[in-house]
Amino acid sequence: MQFSERVRSLISQLTLEEKAGQLNFLVGDLFMTGPTMKTTASNKFDDQIKSGEITGLFNIYGTEYIHRLQRLAVEESRLGIPLLIGADVIHGLKTVFPIPLGESASWNLDLIKKTARAAADESTAVGINFNFAPMCDIGLDARWGRVAEGAGEDPFLAGEISAARVKGFQGEHLMDEDSLAACVKHIAAYGGAEAGRDYNTVHLSELKLRQTYLPAYKKALEAGAVTVMSSFNDLNGVPCTANEFILKKILRDEWGFEGLIVSDWASISETIAHGTSKDMEDATVQCLKAGTDLDMMAEAYLTCIPQLVNSGKLSPETLDHAVGQVLHLKEILGLFDDPYRYGNLDREKSTLKSEEYINLARQAAEESIVLLKNENQTLPLQAGKQKIALVGPLANNSMDMNGTWSFFAEPNDPVTFLQGFQSKQPEVEYAQGCELYESTEKHFAEAINLAEKSDIVVLALGESAVMNGEAASRSEIGLPENQLDLIKTLKKVGKPIVALISAGRPLALTEVEELCDAILITWSLGTEAGNAVANLIFGEVNPSGKLPVTFPRSVGQVPMHYQLTNTGRPYEGDYSEPRSERIYQSKYRDVQNSPLYPFGYGLSYTTFDMSKPELSKEALKPGESITLKTTVKNTGEREGTTVVQLYLRDLVASVTRPVKELKAFQRVKLNAGESRSILFKIDVEMLKFYRRDLSYGFEAGDFKAMIGMDSEQLLETTFSLFDEG
Repeated sequence: MQFSERVRSLISQLTLEEKAGQLNFLVGDLFMTGPTMKTTASNKFDDQIKSGEITGLFNIYGTEYIHRLQRLAVEESRLGIPLLIGADVIHGLKTVFPIPLGESASWNLDLIKKTARAAADESTAVGINFNFAPMCDIGLDARWGRVAEGAGEDPFLAGEISAARVKGFQGEHLMDEDSLAACVKHIAAYGGAEAGRDYNTVHLSELKLRQTYLPAYKKALEAGAVTVMSSFNDLNGVPCTANEFILKKILRDEWGFEGLIVSDWASISETIAHGTSKDMEDATVQCLKAGTDLDMMAEAYLTCIPQLVNSGKLSPETLDHAVGQVLHLKEILGLFDDPYRYGNLDREKSTLKSEEYINLARQAAEESIVLLKNENQTLPLQAGKQKIALVGPLANNSMDMNGTWSFFAEPNDPVTFLQGFQSKQPEVEYAQGCELYESTEKHFAEAINLAEKSDIVVLALGESAVMNGEAASRSEIGLPENQLDLIKTLKKVGKPIVALISAGRPLALTEVEELCDAILITWSLGTEAGNAVANLIFGEVNPSGKLPVTFPRSVGQVPMHYQLTNTGRPYEGDYSEPRSERIYQSKYRDVQNSPLYPFGYGLSYTTFDMSKPELSKEALKPGESITLKTTVKNTGEREGTTVVQLYLRDLVASVTRPVKELKAFQRVKLNAGESRSILFKIDVEMLKFYRRDLSYGFEAGDFKAMIGMDSEQLLETTFSLFDEG
């Protein structure tokens, strides 16, 4: 990158110690991986700021506090360089939106961009200018806790959502007072951790890496993200923070990314634990040379850079490039022109939890909920006409509605399910039923008594906020045993059961499916959780969410996703038959290969019909496109929204190709009885892939086009691609 004259001038004036300080990024206190809710003055970092030992702080907020720190940097340090103020604003600051996995179930890119824009508005109002989001990691393994923080399993959908979030965070211009620098994380393949265990090693073929894991990061960078965060894991034996193949060859050379690369929390020093660096000096040299510009929380650069340069082990050019990246970010954020542009007391008062953002949070929550089962039209409930028992440890639980990565949120802000229900039907009664985790039946009797007096039982179950997210991997992905016991106990009462399942990952819900009449996945919905769920339960809003992840039948199926490739022996048996037959095909003996709920799946209170797809022509050449047309009709009795999904398959190629890949989708809202023609353009770009020699391009041949409202129930047609060359 060619830095500006201002940046080059500053670099020339900095001492070695000050350069090291510009690469030293610290949390507001020593609370691990969590925020420091500093809204009052603290002098903890004053001396380091004055001496130029800190480039910025993260997970702090508050206009008065941050402006005081900026004054120290600008007015009392030698060169007056302003501070970066970073944060983990993952799904909202004070107004909390659904967790990213939940929001991804909306398949509504415009809505996702708006919630990111709202988060940026609130964050910049309190002084934050640098956000560690979006997470673009692909989550194929439901055991991995950070599935909650991403957009699911599909590279195309995750890329579209990540790009929308980048545009929302950064807005129209980075120098705007409400623009928040986005950070694409975690480069690379963090979601591929072995056994789904957080921070664990990742071993991937380069083909798998490029085909599945890298596209979403690239899409987010193409949307304009100005920073990248390296990941904790090692990739094929090399820690990503020191991985030149990822950070230089792919990120810099192939993709042309010119922005700042920041380490994750202490991941520079963690190369010592990985066993690829012998000490902090070795770690510093390796990571700087690989391209990691900014040291988050290891303080390796601060302590090691001066002697490394003086001894000739680290070149001044490598150091100056990293310093230039940091200063360039500060420059494009407008901090040199106005260090106090971020943080405004009037904006704090008018922006945080504004009526506009509360309404947006409710809409996002409503569109994120997925209806998985609705036997005998159990839902919607009829307000005032049914006696409802609301039972479960998450029914009157405010704090857990915020979900993972909601450190800045107020724990009592979210509307509980009980509050939402009682706003529609005040006489709704509640019983806890069981603890979230503890196996005890001490609350069962109260729940049974309430169920016996009611017409229908609504159970609020699932994961608490700490059961998913970072460092929250699980070896079992069903409901806790005590929660299953509660369902089984209440099933004996004989009343219809509706399950509201809060989760930050795809859960194995086979027993829940068998025991309950209706099931809604409610993720962690944030500030407006209770109102959103009540609106759907009582039919004021029609469910429209579609799963961004595959829900397995059991943990033994994971990692599980829809983009499978056929083996040489694909299973072709009848899943309804007992599995006693010894057929030498790719199958399980004890469970079906198929998922419990497929990617893209989600029911509605109305029904939709779709016509067989028609192609404008049967053959395609480079530079041309084919139009696929289908007609969607709302065949039910009320307005509803569905998502029409287009999948493609390359039937014969130089490497095994997925049996289906999502390539486009459209949200369609139809009145009862209304029909609409839906058009998709298929071009050669959709048909490109990484071929046997790892070059990226297309291969001539035959293709299958499939459309449907989930990834399994699909209508098919075929076309061909000819290469005139």
